[in-house]
This record gives sequence, C-alpha cells and structure tokens, in this order.
Amino acid sequence: MKAFILAAGLGTRLQSYTANRPKALVELNGMTLLEHALAKVSELDIQEVVINVHHFGDQIIHFLQEHQNFGKTIVISDERDRLLDTGGALLKAAPILEEDHEPFLVYNVDVLTSLDLNEMLRFHRQNHFLATMAVRNRKTDRQLMFDDQWVLSGWINRQTGEERITRKVDMYRQFAYSGIQWIDPKLLSMIHERGKFSIIDLYLRLSNANSIGGFLDESPFWMDLGKPEQLLAAEKLLSNPSASPGNLR
Repeated sequence: MKAFILAAGLGTRLQSYTANRPKALVELNGMTLLEHALAKVSELDIQEVVINVHHFGDQIIHFLQEHQNFGKTIVISDERDRLLDTGGALLKAAPILEEDHEPFLVYNVDVLTSLDLNEMLRFHRQNHFLATMAVRNRKTDRQLMFDDQWVLSGWINRQTGEERITRKVDMYRQFAYSGIQWIDPKLLSMIHERGKFSIIDLYLRLSNANSIGGFLDESPFWMDLGKPEQLLAAEKLLSNPSASPGNLR
C-alpha cells in the first residue's frame, strides 16, 4: 500500500514562514508539517510514500536525506519546473502509484487530524468507490454535494452562487473537503486532463458515470494549517494535552 503526501504548495497564506522554506518544513510543536504527515501515515500498513515537491523542493529532498527518509521508502515526484495542482500532481505520480492494485492514500501536508484512516479505508472498500474524500461539516464557501449514499453529485460556491450539478437527486448533502482521500488505482487510467488541473474538476467530470464518494469525518478534530493563526492554535493544542481539540475545528 502507498501514500501520496502533497507537499508542493507555495504556502502563500504563510508568507511569514515560507519566504525561505517550503510549507512542508514549517515547524509545529518541534516537528515539521512533513514529519506530522509522515507520523499520521504511519498509522497504516504503508510500504512506500510518494512526496511531491515544488517550492524550495531541494530543501525537502535534503531534509529527507538528512534523516534517512525517517526509515521509510520515499519516492519524490518532482514538480520543481511547474506546480501542477492536485489533479496534475496525481497524474504525474501515476506511474508510481499504479504499480500495485491497492487503494492509495492522498494526504495534504498542511492538515492536522484525529481521523481514523483505517476506518476511512474500510468505508472506501465497502462502497467500491473510485475515490473517497474525507469531508466535514464546517463553514466554507466551496461545498461538495452528495446524495444519501454519499456519492458525489455536484459542487457549489456559496459566495458566488456558481453551481455544478453532475447527478440529479432529491436532496443534496453539502460538506467541505478535508484534504484527505483514498483512491483506487483504476481511476488513474480515467484521467484525460493534462498539465495543471484541479482534482475536484476531475471528480466532477467522472461523477456523472462513476461513483466518487464522501466519508463524513466526525472525529474530534481537524485543522487546516495554512494560516499563521491556525498554526498558533495547533501549537496550543499540541503543547497542552488537556485542551479540547473539539474547540479548535
């Protein structure tokens, strides 16, 4: 089984931290975000971790070498010449990710979560989804829409009113994507897009005729670490075990 950690982002919301380093090497409670992601992935029986790099990519490669890849088999998907967004990153890494027939995990380096990844994998397998995205009930302008079987049926931007319906159903559930997903390698052969593209656009295209799923994450906490204030809140959480993570969603 493999994991793909998305670590190529520019970290524009963390400019005070990322002016001279990649977002993946920003520290939280004495560990880099990349180390936190690797620790989370270690909850699984993962044989190989793929990590994409772009912004200060050399630093990530050197950091991994310096720490002997933290005892893991790590493969770099090199995007230093061009940042590809999540969809394009998945396509570039496809030759590595499709080497076996097991579902693989895709994990954003800038999330902190108590989600049970094994439970999510069981859900993914039981429902035979091509891809299963972790979603939460949280406030955000952009929401994914699902039917009562948790099949992706559309997308809406509440701020602009833009809406893309791919499957007509009686009632839609709206949730926010959480930066974690399981993907069946069969999906990789269905990617027709090229270059830089959004994985959500890919899923909306596929969802008309294929089952792209959502997994409702109701675990105690999930945090986006993309802003300075979010990093400070996470630091408080991790340095004070008695703090309630539920208050930091």
